[in-house]
Parts: sequence; structure tokens; C-alpha cells
Amino acid sequence: MSVELSVAAPRDCGECQIRHRAVCSRCDEDELTQLDQIKYYRSFQAGQTVLWSGDQMDFVGSVVTGIATLTQTMEDGRTQMVGLLLPSDFVGRPGRGEAPYDVVATTDLVMCCFRKKPFENMMLRTPHVAQRLLEMTLDELDAAREWMLVLGRKTAREKIASLLAIIARRDATLKLASLDAKVVFDLPLTREAMSDYLGLTLETVSRQISALKKDGVIVLEGKRHVTVPSMERLLEEAGDDSDGGMVS
Repeated sequence: MSVELSVAAPRDCGECQIRHRAVCSRCDEDELTQLDQIKYYRSFQAGQTVLWSGDQMDFVGSVVTGIATLTQTMEDGRTQMVGLLLPSDFVGRPGRGEAPYDVVATTDLVMCCFRKKPFENMMLRTPHVAQRLLEMTLDELDAAREWMLVLGRKTAREKIASLLAIIARRDATLKLASLDAKVVFDLPLTREAMSDYLGLTLETVSRQISALKKDGVIVLEGKRHVTVPSMERLLEEAGDDSDGGMVS
């Protein structure tokens, strides 16, 4: 079961590490006070289900730390990972009563949750929240279209490089770090999870990560600690230009 937190997450929104990217990023002090009255924190252990598809949702919220997967189950029981939730990503959809996907914590996860009905009411009277949520929804749509390209047209090496680039960019953004310097992050996915998400075998994922390491595209300490000496080089390996578009 999840646990509501009292000290594991910052109570002061100004100290929150996702503040500048989350749904509350444009809120003024009065609006933050209103959100504070309807928010609470929940903690999930790695492997724990946050939501089952079809569950009635009584909350929406943002990932503060950790990572979760969005998974859809087909009628014959097969499952497909259809998305990742990284820090600052929003969970749930105002106006929709049921969860459309299974949401599973891949790592230990902390979420800043808002009671759903009060949040929906606040959206009606607080343009800053509604506008930011619209921006995030459009960003999510762009990311889904980009991921269709990754899965449909890229080689195994390009798929691995693309996933690493996505995670590196998000990590740098959260830390307000420059992409012009080396980027250092802890890979939040196991190789098994990467293979599921990318539609590759575990052996292929391991082989391609080793090849990227051998070629100096990444520096790997253990299985999870990644250093990207040059984002430009990583994007070239992903088949992207510096803006994330395909190289012609």
C-alpha cells in the first residue's frame, strides 16, 4: 500500500525540485496556498502499482522523485509499456473518472497529489494552472509522436541513444544544468524495463549499451550511473539534431 508522507517531501513549494516544471510552476503565492490546502504526498515502492486501468481516480498529481511506467494490457493478456512518467510529469486527467492505463512505480516513487474534484474546481478559476496543464498535455503529445518515430524507424543503437538522451535532457532540466557541459545522471530503468519499452531483446539492449560505452558516447559506472561527455555526440547517435529532430 502507498504511504502518505509528512517529511519525505518538501512541504514548502518553493523548495520543491520540480517547482519550475510542474503544473504549479506559474502559480503565485495565493494560488500555491490554495493548492497546498488540497495536496498531500504519497510514496510507492519500486514495483508497486499506483493505478490499475479502469480504477476510479480520486486524485491527480505530479511525480516528485522516481519514475513510473504507463502500461496497457490487451485482451489476450499481453502488455505493452506505452510511456514513462519522469519527475514533474502529471498523472491523471481532470474530467476523466477512470484511469486509462496501469501506472507502476519502476523505482521508489514520491508523488505530490491533489484531491481531484477540488483541483478541477481550481482549474476553472485559476488560469495559471489550466494554461500550464494545457502546455504539459501538448508536450506529452509531442513526446508520444517522437516516440512513435523512435519505435518505428530507428535502429536498435539509435533507440538506446534516444532513450538515454530523453532521460539526460529531463535530468538536466530539473537540475537547471546546461546541456553544453557533460551530463551525469542515474539511469532509472533496468535493462529489462528498457527492452520492454523499446521493443528490443534484453541481449540487444545490453549489447548496444556496451557498444555506446566502448565508443565513448557514454561513461558507465556500475549499471546505472551514466555520464554523457557530449550531448551533441549522443544526439548524433540517436539520429537527432540538437533540437531533437531527425538528422537528414
